[in-house]
Amino acid sequence: MPNTMPDSGRITARVRYRLRLAGRPLRGALHAGPNAIVAGGVVAALTLAVLYAVALYQSRMDALEHAQESSHSIALVAERDIERNFEIYGLSLRAVAEGIRQPEIMALPPRLERLVLFDRAATAEYLGGMYVLDEQGNIQIDSGSDIPRKGNFADRKYFWIHRDRADAGLYVSDPYGSRLGGGARIALSMRLSHPDGSFAGVVVMAIRPEYFQRLFEGLAVGPHGAISLVGKDGVMFMRQPFDPGIPGRSIASASTFRHFAAASEGYFSDTSSIDGIRRHYFFRNFPKLPFIIMVAEADTDIFGAWRQRAIKLGSVMGLFALGLIVLAVQLSAQLRRRMRAESELRLLARTDGLTGLANRRLLDETLEQEWRRARRTHRALAILFIDVDRFKAFNDCYGHQAGDDALATVAHSIAMCLRRPADTAARYGGEEFLTVLPETSESDAALLAERIRTAVWDLAIEHAPSTFGRVTVSVGIASSEGGEIEHVDQLIRMADEAVYEAKASGRNCIVGGQRDIRHDARVAVPAAAAVAASASASAPMEQP
Repeated sequence: MPNTMPDSGRITARVRYRLRLAGRPLRGALHAGPNAIVAGGVVAALTLAVLYAVALYQSRMDALEHAQESSHSIALVAERDIERNFEIYGLSLRAVAEGIRQPEIMALPPRLERLVLFDRAATAEYLGGMYVLDEQGNIQIDSGSDIPRKGNFADRKYFWIHRDRADAGLYVSDPYGSRLGGGARIALSMRLSHPDGSFAGVVVMAIRPEYFQRLFEGLAVGPHGAISLVGKDGVMFMRQPFDPGIPGRSIASASTFRHFAAASEGYFSDTSSIDGIRRHYFFRNFPKLPFIIMVAEADTDIFGAWRQRAIKLGSVMGLFALGLIVLAVQLSAQLRRRMRAESELRLLARTDGLTGLANRRLLDETLEQEWRRARRTHRALAILFIDVDRFKAFNDCYGHQAGDDALATVAHSIAMCLRRPADTAARYGGEEFLTVLPETSESDAALLAERIRTAVWDLAIEHAPSTFGRVTVSVGIASSEGGEIEHVDQLIRMADEAVYEAKASGRNCIVGGQRDIRHDARVAVPAAAAVAASASASAPMEQP
C-alpha cells in the first residue's frame, strides 16, 4: 500500500492563515516584540552616545574657555609690567631733557653732571646705556663714561624721526644691533629743543631685549605655548620660547598678524608661521605703546588632559553601549524563541496532530466567523462534509498505524485541492473532514468536492474490504445562499445528512442539498450529475 505522507508546510500555512483571521497575527507577534527590544537597546545606546558626546563637547569648550581666560590674564600681567617700566624709562628721559636746559647743571664737572642728569637710572637692570646726541647725531653726554664715546647716530630712525617731527613724543624703536657692542638693543628716545623750539638733539635710552625674555619666562603658557611681543608694524621684539633670531624678525605677512591688525584685542585659532604648531591665540594692542602682546596656548596643552579623559570615558561608554546592544539582541533572541515556542503551542492547540489540518476547535471558530460574515454581507457560504468510506474495515484489515497514515494522506490531498487562502480544511473527528468555503455557491462547491473525490481516488491506497479496492471518500455538500441559514449548526446538519445519503447511495460519490426554510423539507440531489464532465475525466465509479 502506498504510504504518501502529507506536505505539512502547505497545511500549516493554511492553519496559520486561519489563525490570522481569528485575530492572532503570529508573524507580528514573533517580530514586533523582539525587534522593539533591539530597537530600544540601539536607541538607548545612541542616546547615551549622544549625551556623552554633548558632555564631551561641553567639557572641551570649558577647557578652551579656561585657556582663553588664562591667556587673557597672562597678557594683562605682561602688559601692565611693560607699561609700568616704560613709563619709568620715559620719566628718566624727560628728567634728562629738563636737566639739560638748566645752566647750573651743565656747568658742573662731567662726573657730577652725569650723576645729576642720569641719577641712578643708567644703572638699572637691562639698561644698555643713556646718551645725549647733539644736532648732528654725535654723542654729547654718555651715561657710562665721563668722556663720551665716539659715534654718530644721525642715520638711526630714533634720531631722524625727532629731527623731522617735533611732535614725535616718546619713540620706541624696533630692535637693532648696537654699534657700541653688547648685542641687540631697543631705543627709547625723546626730542631735545632749543628755547626757540628748534631741534637741539635727542636723548636716548638703550634697553636690552633680555628684559622681555625674563618677563616672559616667568609666565606659564604650557609646554608648547608661546608668548610674543610684536610691534604694530609686524616686527617682533621677543618671543618665548626664545630664539636669538626672533628680535627684529618681521611677521607682517603672516596670517596671525592680520588678526592682530584687525581689532584692539581678540581670540582666534591658527597655525604658527614660526614652528607650525596650531595654537589658540589671545592678543591685545597696547593703548599707549606701539606693542601687541600675544599669548598662545597649544591645542596639545589645552586639550591634552581632556583628550585622555575623553578616550578613557569614551572607551567605557562604548563598551557599555555595546554591551547594552548585545544584551538587547540576546533578550530579543530569547523572547523570539519563547514567542515562537508559544506560537507553536498555540498552533498545536488549534491543529490536528495527525493530519496537520485545523482541529475541531479552530473549525468551530472559523465556521462561526464565516457564517456571521455571510449573514452580515448576504453572501454565499458552503461546506463539504467528507467521510472516508469503510474506514473501520480498513483499520481492522491493515492496523491502526496504516489507518493513521491513510488519514494523513487523505488530509493532504484535501488540503492540496483548496485553492483560495480563505478556504479551510479541518478534521471533524475520526475519519471525517470538513471544509469551509466562504463566498462559494453550491455548484462551485460541487466542483471542488469532485476534485477532492478524484484526488483521493488517484491516491490508489489499497483497501481490500472496499467494493472499489482502494480508499475512497463520500462528500456531502451544504450551502447558504444570501445568508438565509439561521444557525451554523443547521448548515452542518445539512452537510451531515448529505454525506449520509452519499454513503447510502453506494459511497465514493457526492450529494448536495438545500433546505427550504418555509417548508422545512430537504431535497436530496446527487451532485455527481452536476459535475459529470469533471467526473468523466477520473476513474469510473463502481456501484454496489
